[in-house]
Amino acid sequence: MYRHTVALFGAAEKGDFQRAYFCGSLTDLSNELGQPPAESKGMDLAIQALLFQRQLIFFRVAEEGFSTEDYLMGLHFLQNRQLIPALSAICLPGVSDEEILCVTNEVCHLYQSIIVTTESDLYDLLTHRY
Repeated sequence: MYRHTVALFGAAEKGDFQRAYFCGSLTDLSNELGQPPAESKGMDLAIQALLFQRQLIFFRVAEEGFSTEDYLMGLHFLQNRQLIPALSAICLPGVSDEEILCVTNEVCHLYQSIIVTTESDLYDLLTHRY
């Protein structure tokens, strides 16, 4: 059975930056990354993805929406189709940076996948409030 894979960028209390964490369960997520910091949306979306039976690739970033180097490294990693043969979605809570979104769009085009963000991030992007 094909299992959808979701890549997600978010903050967490532990784990290395600029590393891909492959999580198939809530236990994997908790053991590898711990708890989310206050105001973080990434871990909440990661939990939802796992509860909906998605395979998760979690990239820990220093600050959601602002750690450009962390995002670009993760997006570069995702471009390797031999390591990641299929990708359904990329979740970017907190991101409205045009450079990050441009590279994300290229990766989504490669996989024919979608970008998932929060309502407030979409509003900021559409109204140029970033």
